[in-house]
Amino acid sequence: MRPLDPRLLRHANAVRPFIVACAGLGVLTAMLVLAQAELLAKTITWAFLDGLTLRALLAPVGLLALVVLARSGLAWLSETTAHRAAARALSQLRETVIGAALRIGPRRADRSPAEVASLATHGVDRLEGYFARYLPQLLIAAVVPLVVGVRILAADWVAAVIVGLTVPLIPIFMILIGLYTQRDVQRQWKTLSVLGNHFLDLVAGLAELTAFGRARAQLRSLREITEKYRTHTMRTLRVAFLSALALELLATLSVAVVAVSIGLRLLAGELDLQTALVVLVLAPEVYLPLRAVGARFHDSAEGLAAAEEIIALADTPTGDTGTRTVPDLGQVALRCEDVTVEGRSGPILDGFTLRIPAGEVVGITGPSGAGKSTLLDVLLGWRRPGSGRVVLGDTDLAEIGRATWHRHLAWVPQQPHLVAGTVAENIRLGSPDATDDAVLAAADTAALDVPLSTVVGELGAGLSTGQRRRVALARAVLLDRPLILLDEPTEGVDAETEAVILDRLPAVLAGRTAVIVSHHPAVLARCDRVVQLGGAAVLPAAAPERAAGSVTARPPAAVPAPAPSTVDGSASKWRPLLAAVRPHRWRLALACLAATAALGCGVALTATSSWLIASAALHPPVLSLMVAIVAVRTFGLAKGILRYLERLLSHDVALRALTELRVRVWDRLVRLGPARTARLRRGDLLHRLVSDVDSQQDVLVRGLVPGISTFAVLTGAAVTRGDPARRRVRGRRRLVHRRSARPARRRADGPAGTARHRPAAHGPDRGHRRAAAGLGRPDRPRRGGAPALPPA
Repeated sequence: MRPLDPRLLRHANAVRPFIVACAGLGVLTAMLVLAQAELLAKTITWAFLDGLTLRALLAPVGLLALVVLARSGLAWLSETTAHRAAARALSQLRETVIGAALRIGPRRADRSPAEVASLATHGVDRLEGYFARYLPQLLIAAVVPLVVGVRILAADWVAAVIVGLTVPLIPIFMILIGLYTQRDVQRQWKTLSVLGNHFLDLVAGLAELTAFGRARAQLRSLREITEKYRTHTMRTLRVAFLSALALELLATLSVAVVAVSIGLRLLAGELDLQTALVVLVLAPEVYLPLRAVGARFHDSAEGLAAAEEIIALADTPTGDTGTRTVPDLGQVALRCEDVTVEGRSGPILDGFTLRIPAGEVVGITGPSGAGKSTLLDVLLGWRRPGSGRVVLGDTDLAEIGRATWHRHLAWVPQQPHLVAGTVAENIRLGSPDATDDAVLAAADTAALDVPLSTVVGELGAGLSTGQRRRVALARAVLLDRPLILLDEPTEGVDAETEAVILDRLPAVLAGRTAVIVSHHPAVLARCDRVVQLGGAAVLPAAAPERAAGSVTARPPAAVPAPAPSTVDGSASKWRPLLAAVRPHRWRLALACLAATAALGCGVALTATSSWLIASAALHPPVLSLMVAIVAVRTFGLAKGILRYLERLLSHDVALRALTELRVRVWDRLVRLGPARTARLRRGDLLHRLVSDVDSQQDVLVRGLVPGISTFAVLTGAAVTRGDPARRRVRGRRRLVHRRSARPARRRADGPAGTARHRPAAHGPDRGHRRAAAGLGRPDRPRRGGAPALPPA
């Protein structure tokens, strides 16, 4: 997938204004980077060479602080805008996934419901890093390096050549390693889809697994699948982090080469200090956006793999290209003409022909596998015949859009699906604007004996099977469509409930064309005629028989109380994570140690580079700078390698902890049992097993390890620089060194009476500093007739 794929932006067009805004923010950022470098270089030069006091430097220091604050404000504005645009884009992508799944229909077996659910939740969430961090950084990387590179070229062409030769290597490495890891990322996403399928099966079958004593046996399979996911993820991360290591080493060594080149030419007098500082400050700003792009791209690699699946799902052809209108079903007949539907082992319907006049009730019966449900799928428009056609008057059903066709029919499936909410909300599912009186009339027509305010759980929890069917019948009555399809309306209910449903069935079907699929003779007796599939016999309808005796409605089942927000509210919030990390605490300690060492190397690299440039401005012997030159490269290499080790160790610990957490969550659900977990939606349980557990990875990788390393480095710096005893010891050592050096100076001065040069008590004076920087020569003799010597 391309870094800025227009196919993805087509489905998430909310980020397009944000892209334009990011381009403008990138230009402003580049200008502020240049201003910061100029002010910083001038301030250091005036303070170091000209000896200006703090009072004289208030103006440039204040401007420098304003520039830093402006850069911080732009970063905050960019990040805030990015997260808002990302939230809108993720919402659009979820709508795209759900809309595509609904448009394709439920009879397509390309993707399971768990895969679609995982794609709409976990997969879309993984794209947050792409929209919120990668895209803004990509636009900044397109502007800032170009502007900064032009300024470096104007200041020092040698440094510009070094930068120009090394910068193109970064995107080349990104492309090569990205192509190499693409297959691993796809394999990782497939493993995650399998994991989502397994979780959904476990959640859906928790009651059955518990009843048969197989719930705890799933711990082993759950651990094996999550461990497989960890293995695939770490295989991908090793290559991705190797890419980040290559980019970081390349950028660090390039900046080190620039720093050493500047230092040597500053020592030779070919550069002044201000120009050297400008180039030194600007050189990392060329590589930093490009490195950030590479890191953000690999961080969002899993999201981009999900984006490929989203685009493939959205672009799946459905064959639904009809544009004609539906004729009046109260006036025209519905005809199936030589309809043939192929199955896996042969034709399900073979040359099936049927004519249903307007207002007729037709029953469909036959043995299992004869094609009854397939016929309903054809009439619903979910399946297209391989040959033959379905005709409404003179209009072919294939020429009518599926959504348009569904607005003219009502369907009561064999297993009605009820959503969490009240009974009234479930009846209004197809007619959200219906009045309370209309809902009450539909419930009365369907003989619904449940108060409309009754709370219903997921999948109709709290209602009996017969009550669910009557809610579905009331829903169909409220729709008031001219065509109604019923699939086994009395399946799985007792005789009393069946009698109630059959008693109300004529009122439900009055004035409508109906197709009823059933095996029950009592249901088929209410039909005008019966079509036998598998025997091709058309039977006349038997006289309807009323159920004798009074019918007593079943009272509604008790609805469980709302579930608590957490499975175990008394447990500590961090106790599960700490328990999962405890077996891997030594790996975590190594990750924290590597992170501390990497951050310390970064601080040492900055300090050594600054000391190298400042010392080179005084023109010392070149041998005195060799240690610093080697140290710059050493710290640069060590920083990248240690950072690579820290990333691998921290992610490995996090993924191992996630495996333990998922197993612990499932074990806890098994202990609670179906009685308590039934209060939770399957989506809630799936969310806890997948998203809630995955969120703990950020706590370890982006919270705990960086926090410990930062605290350790800051503490070490404070102890090293702030201990008064250490400063007194260093002061005594310098005093002893000065006293021991005086006899040597006297011996070097010659016999007594010869004029000796006074050593500077407080370091080089202003004249020597300006001479060292190429700004003048102190050729005037000092008091005593001898010219001033450069500092030792």
